[in-house]
Amino acid sequence: MEELREVTIPEIITVRDLAELLGETPIKIIKILMSNGVLASINQQIDFDTAAVIASEFGFEAKQPYAELEEDQETELSAWQILLSAEAPEDLCGRPPVVTVLGHVDHGKTSLLDAIRHTNVVDKESGGITQHIGAYQVKHAGRRITFLDTPGHEAFTAMRARGANTTDIAVLVVAADDGVQPQTIEALNHARAAHVPIIVALNKVDRPNARPEVVKQQLSDHGLMPDEWGGDTMIIPVSARNRFGLDDLLEAILLVADEACVQANPERAAVGTVLEGRLDKRQGPLATVLVQNGTLYTGDVVVVGKTWGKIRALQDENDKRHRTAPPATPTVIVGLHDVPDAGDRMEVVKDERTARAIAQKRQEEARAKDLARTVMRPLSLDDISSRIREGQVKELNIVLKTDVQGSIEPIVTSLQRMSNDQVKVNVIHAAAGSISGSDIDLALASEAIVIGFRVTADTSARRMSDMEDLPIQQYDIIYEIIDDVEKAMKGMLAPVYEEKVIGEAQVRQTFDIPRVGRVAGCYVTDGVIQRNAKVRVFHDGKVVHEGGLDSLKRFDKDVREVRQNFECGVKLAGFDAIEAGDRLQFFVMERVAVV
Repeated sequence: MEELREVTIPEIITVRDLAELLGETPIKIIKILMSNGVLASINQQIDFDTAAVIASEFGFEAKQPYAELEEDQETELSAWQILLSAEAPEDLCGRPPVVTVLGHVDHGKTSLLDAIRHTNVVDKESGGITQHIGAYQVKHAGRRITFLDTPGHEAFTAMRARGANTTDIAVLVVAADDGVQPQTIEALNHARAAHVPIIVALNKVDRPNARPEVVKQQLSDHGLMPDEWGGDTMIIPVSARNRFGLDDLLEAILLVADEACVQANPERAAVGTVLEGRLDKRQGPLATVLVQNGTLYTGDVVVVGKTWGKIRALQDENDKRHRTAPPATPTVIVGLHDVPDAGDRMEVVKDERTARAIAQKRQEEARAKDLARTVMRPLSLDDISSRIREGQVKELNIVLKTDVQGSIEPIVTSLQRMSNDQVKVNVIHAAAGSISGSDIDLALASEAIVIGFRVTADTSARRMSDMEDLPIQQYDIIYEIIDDVEKAMKGMLAPVYEEKVIGEAQVRQTFDIPRVGRVAGCYVTDGVIQRNAKVRVFHDGKVVHEGGLDSLKRFDKDVREVRQNFECGVKLAGFDAIEAGDRLQFFVMERVAVV
């Protein structure tokens, strides 16, 4: 058998372009379309599925560009690893690591970046607090490092909820004079949920009231054991104000990046993710994009989420223009038709016609998804059981908020004790205080349920919960939480079925009917026999067949069931060797309740 050749076909393609790809004449393509009931001209656009059918007629196997990114893959690979999974190892080379800085609001995240970059970002921002996502590159030891400075872990997780895992390493900034705060714990849990390595930058160690050893103990209590204590977390003392320890921090980042082996293929068409989109009065729609693989060029035609454009200019964070943007480089692209959303994927296509068609298709799909939002809703305790995955260890992720700190430990301990070989209870975040929008963001990104114990949800959380259709489970009694989670876990367990015999019948006579086969005239001797039940045929005490029914009749009428002491006609599915005197045993498979 001749092996199929592979051909890459975009989501939308014209008949002329498809003929050119396949090395055939447009007339042949049009003839095949007509034979399949599609009338098309040489300039007609057809979708990928139709083009794939035509390609198979000429011995080709059709593939979509970046198809591996279109699917929500159940995998432990990072977004970067998925991007590189189809690349040949010899095409890969090192790239700058991408670092996200997280931490408590006043522990010096932006000041630290400011010190690293030798610029004064803080003074440009309202109240000294980061207002927008920023992306910057710095050089250290002849190598580049890309930093993403976000307004907080909420934005970090909001992008992750849209599938945009752009980060290689998370730097958790903790002030040595203030220690681990609730927002520090939130940031830590958000970073853990993203499955990225964590480095701690212990800031403000030069202050007189700094307590670095106490803070290290607090961090170890939350699972970040310092490497100097035998753990695997690098904790780097720094001072953003005095520029102390910055080289050590950058060295640590490069060391972790080398361990993770961050790579990309700079010779392919670019793929990236939008960090921020905005409308500029002078330049029009702009998008800050992180190039994740390939190299982006001025003049490239790109599709970005539901919009598209031809790149007129590539700018860095200082508005300096460049001709190219290599992997792991943040760049502002000018030339899009609309403002994209943060988290949208950018990809290069061959021409404007293709880009326009893909963008239009995605807009239509987005409208269809909006209409179907009530169907595709987030998880609740009631529908956890529908998320059974064969052959996989299941996790029940929980975001827990309580009224006081003292309530956390007994609830978390009780929940974690419920884990077993089949279902693992994973409390990804637990804190005291009302349920916030950040909690809803984390639950959406991690497919978690939100549980509140004697707390209310703030306005932002309620609005997001309603918009995303994510129910918030609220309780006043601890054992009710445990009881409901236990029920949800039982629903998640792989179902156990037990056979239940419902009836028996004796074959009195058989009839061979043309074009139908052998029909057995039976007498129900026990119980009830049902049309949808399974049946075993016993001949001389031995099982000779097991299967289903084609038909069950009383006289000339089809019936669903026949009870004891009544006669009926039975046609077995796929078995005509039934004989008079055979015994039929009818049974169903019933799900056994987990106890």
